[in-house]
Amino acid sequence: MGTSPVWRKSTYSGSSGDDCVEIAHLDTRVHVRDSKGATESDLVVSSSAWADFLNHVAGTAPSQHT
Repeated sequence: MGTSPVWRKSTYSGSSGDDCVEIAHLDTRVHVRDSKGATESDLVVSSSAWADFLNHVAGTAPSQHT
């Protein structure tokens, strides 16, 4: 049997904790889910794709426009 994900959410989520995006790092993948649908399927992306996404959101990704 594989390792179970350990889910975490941003400290910006607030105290209610039920309207959040949760992530779990597992091996070379990042699992992403909605905390309201914790029993539903999660989105799985590579660690490098997750890092690219975070860099893009933070505005630190290189521009792809010419």
